[in-house]
Parts: sequence; structure tokens; C-alpha cells
Amino acid sequence: MQAQFSRCLEFVLPKGYSSFFWGARKTGKSTYLKQNYPESVRIDFLKADVFQHYFRSPHALREEIMANQEKFLKRPIIIDEVQKVPLVLDEVHWMIENIPGIQFILCGSSVRKLKQTGSNLLGGRALRNMFLPLCYPEMKGSWDWVRMMNHGLLPSHYLSQYAPKLLSSYVVDYLIPEVHMEANIRNSQAFTRFLDVIGFCLGEMLNFSNIARDCGVSSKTVQVYFDILADMYLGYYVYPYRGKSRRQIIQEMPKFYLMDVGLANHLKRFRFSGFHGVEAGRAFEHYVFLELMAYKLYKDHPTKIEYWRTKNGEEVDFILNGGDLAIEVKIVTPIQQKDLKNLVVFGTDHKSSLNIVSLEPKKRLMTLDGHSITVWPIEEFLQDLWAGRIL
Repeated sequence: MQAQFSRCLEFVLPKGYSSFFWGARKTGKSTYLKQNYPESVRIDFLKADVFQHYFRSPHALREEIMANQEKFLKRPIIIDEVQKVPLVLDEVHWMIENIPGIQFILCGSSVRKLKQTGSNLLGGRALRNMFLPLCYPEMKGSWDWVRMMNHGLLPSHYLSQYAPKLLSSYVVDYLIPEVHMEANIRNSQAFTRFLDVIGFCLGEMLNFSNIARDCGVSSKTVQVYFDILADMYLGYYVYPYRGKSRRQIIQEMPKFYLMDVGLANHLKRFRFSGFHGVEAGRAFEHYVFLELMAYKLYKDHPTKIEYWRTKNGEEVDFILNGGDLAIEVKIVTPIQQKDLKNLVVFGTDHKSSLNIVSLEPKKRLMTLDGHSITVWPIEEFLQDLWAGRIL
């Protein structure tokens, strides 16, 4: 399958600024930067010799740049996998402060080691940008539900005929070793069991004690596993909405979504063949969440993405803009009034725009108990989302 993806991140590095460029492995960060900064000097800490050189002597970066400023100051200097040599950031900080005109693009796939070692994150002197798997506006002409759900949205996986093997390699050869290194894990079997369990927890309220029991570790260890995945940009927490309500609502238990729906389906051993069954519904919800998150991150939108659930079991998948927008995701067709119940309960307590994202062919407006609910076909919802008409 041949496709050329035009990435929708509008990455502009203003004169006089540097930038962190974060994202999980294989999202396409390096390819994007090679296309946009083809003549920049690139220092890649994934190369063993380069890593060893700067790990032993981080000051060598400063010395080399100062000895050849004409070469280094023409364009931004790109440092790949910067988290592998944290002390280099002290040198970068000094150069930003003392060498007029110097700019850096600092790529990384994990912020955890930097936070844990108290490393220099440049104190606000570098802009922050995220790079993500493929999203809707990048896939026009290539939008294929079966492929998205089974191959995932990492570009090389989406395009490959060997996606199942690539997903297995991503887990075994990257995810497991990197998490072991990040957490200094000695019991590799416990984390492997965690990965067997996590697929069935995605999009659900996390009960760390129950998951710990299934993995044979402490609940604190399970929480560390989730935190590492988040720090490696491999997933996102979604916390409960705490707005005023006359009802008893869940306020503490987060949910968790991986950054790629194909990876999530791979971990739970779910093979998507069409929109039928509980797992297909969960995968559809997962995908909609990733589009909301991509829009938020790429457009620097300040909204939180939260969920709402009462202790009686009423639930709305996503609450945005502090309760102004409520979204349920459903694969049932046609949408009937019974499917509106939870949105109506939420709308009774909050003045919100109530919405269902669905597989229906046409947009329509339904009413129940004085509440208006917009039923969106998925593609029309995504078109309006990315055009800035939803948020």
C-alpha cells in the first residue's frame, strides 16, 4: 500500500527560540524534521558511538559548537532522544543563554528520566511541541476502518502488510525493554503480565488494586507502570469531571487510553472485522478519544478531556470545556431515545451541548425530556472538529 501523509502539525520555530519535540517512538518525528530541516546538524543519541561520546563528555557539545559556530548557527541544531543524556541539557541551557542566535530542536520519547533526575528542562526557555500517530486530517484518501483498528496509526505500521509482526516487535523489542530501563524493573514477568491485563482496562475506570492482584504485584507498582507509559507518551490518563452536581459522582478513579488504537487492540488480542460487539464499541470510543486529544495537542487548545460517571452507573464518555460539551460514542444504529439517557441526566445538571458520535449516515437532532442531542456521523464530526467548529 502506497500513501504519502502530509502531517498536520504546524511546527514553526520562531527566531531566537528553541523547542522540545516530544512523542512516542515511530510516530514519525525524525522523518518530519528531516523533511522540514534537511540541512540542520543532527545529533542522534540512538547511535551507540554518539551516545557514548556525549554521555562521557556532555561538555563536548558546547566545545564543538563554539569551535565551529558558522556551521552550527545557520539552522536549528537537532538532538534526537535527548533524554538519554540528561546532562547535555545543562550545556544546551548555557548555550541558549550565552550564544546569540543559537537554536535547538530537542527530540525525546520520554520525559521520565529527566524529571526523576531533576534534569534541566530549560526553565521555560524552550517551546513544547508534541508529535502523534496519524490523525483524521492526515489520512484523507487512506481512511480505512479495518486497517486503522488492526494496523494502528503509527505511519509505518498503518502502511505495512506485516503490521501484526510490527506491533509485536513494538511491544517486545521497544516497549518492554524501555519500561524496564525507565523503572529499573527486575521482575520482567510482572510487567509482561501487566501488558496482558492492560488491554482489558483501557477506557475503563482503573482499579489499581484489582489490576495488581491479576499481575501479582502491589497496587503502587501498577500505578508506576501506568505513569511510565504516560511519561513515554504511550498513553493518557483521563480524570473524572468534578463539576457541581446534585448526584453522587465518581471523583477519583482515572481512565487510561493508549496513544494508538491498533496497539490497544493488539494487546487485547482483538481482531477488528466490523462494527459489532463490545470490543468494537470500545475501539471506536478509543479512536474518537485519540482524535480529541490530537486536536487539543496540535491546536494548543486549553480544554481538559474528562469523563463523568455517577455512583449509580450513569456515564458520559467525554466532557470538555469544563462541562460545556458532553460527548457519548456509540456504534449502535439507529440511535434511539434509550441511548440518550446518560446525556440527558448530565444535561439536567449542566448547561451543556449534548452530542453523540455515531456510525449513522446523516446528522440529526433528537430531543428527550426537553434536551436537544446532536447525533453526528463520525466523519462529519471529525471534519467539524478539525475545522474548529466543535471546540
